[in-house]
Amino acid sequence: MPRARKLLCRDVWKVYGPDASDFLRQTPDPSDDALRDAGLIGAVRAANVEIREGEIFVIMGLSGSGKSTLVRCLSRLVEPTGGEIEFDGEDLLAMTGAQLTELRRRKIGMVFQNFALLPHLTVLQNVAFPLDVQGVPRTTREARAHEMIETVGLKGREDYFPRQLSGGQQQRVGIARSLVGEPEIWFLDEPFSALDPLIRREMQDEFLRLQSLLHKTIVFITHDFDEAIRLADRIAVMKDGRIVQTATPEELVLNPATDYVAEFTKHIPRGKVLSLGAVMAPLGDGPFAGDLEVGSRVADVADVVEAAQRPYRVMSEGAPVGQVDAGAVIDVLIGRIGGGAEGRATA
Repeated sequence: MPRARKLLCRDVWKVYGPDASDFLRQTPDPSDDALRDAGLIGAVRAANVEIREGEIFVIMGLSGSGKSTLVRCLSRLVEPTGGEIEFDGEDLLAMTGAQLTELRRRKIGMVFQNFALLPHLTVLQNVAFPLDVQGVPRTTREARAHEMIETVGLKGREDYFPRQLSGGQQQRVGIARSLVGEPEIWFLDEPFSALDPLIRREMQDEFLRLQSLLHKTIVFITHDFDEAIRLADRIAVMKDGRIVQTATPEELVLNPATDYVAEFTKHIPRGKVLSLGAVMAPLGDGPFAGDLEVGSRVADVADVVEAAQRPYRVMSEGAPVGQVDAGAVIDVLIGRIGGGAEGRATA
């Protein structure tokens, strides 16, 4: 069953410079030269995004690509110069300041790279702060804050101050604070990029664990393609303010739409990206070594498949949909992408 649409933006622009709105009305899709001649900067250009309920939607690109500006437009922290944005079918750009404030307090959670914890408040007080702003009674908000602190693995540190925590622990506090109000959509702007590589990997694991529990609609910004493919259901790749391709991690690797996307993906180990569904062969008569899920990454199951004398059945929602053997796995690991019987025959 397809997921419901949570957030939609159509032809969204963010242009910086004098009389940008008037210029965009007169020139609906300006070229780079036209913007430059007018003394304007197109930070986001004709962006179209549809984000579905319960998915992790990653927006990625290099520094200056427009990804952070776009996510700020989606939450109206930055006012778009043109275009349309809908949240649950409502016109986000038509909302008054009071309506927008209420939406952010009750339906939107945000996490940023710099943690933004209040240094004079304890962990408990930081996490409870959004509910304090909403006027939630102290007993209720602290009970909810205790729940979120335990959820992110910081139980026992409720009375610590931010300066007494590691970087990873501080980011967990930021995550708990953003979730305490039970938002419907969660914006994360490069939340792990300031962390050391080992801590960053741990936080990615924690992020995936939380999503398996909470099933939030998530918009995640990163410049790291490894991080994007590990976390995303779908990825929008940005360059010079434009979205150049939106696809699943597998689709980006197998069918990059531009040379820019191909360059991003060419050094990524295919086993980390491709699922068994992308490399399986038609189902045979067996016998089989066992069953594996269609969405399993090749790298995660490579050892067991290679060690088996027989193929594994590939299952989807309890029904067999194909099979995978050691040859298919080896093809992926050494770079012959096709993987299944057809891929090996033409490799």
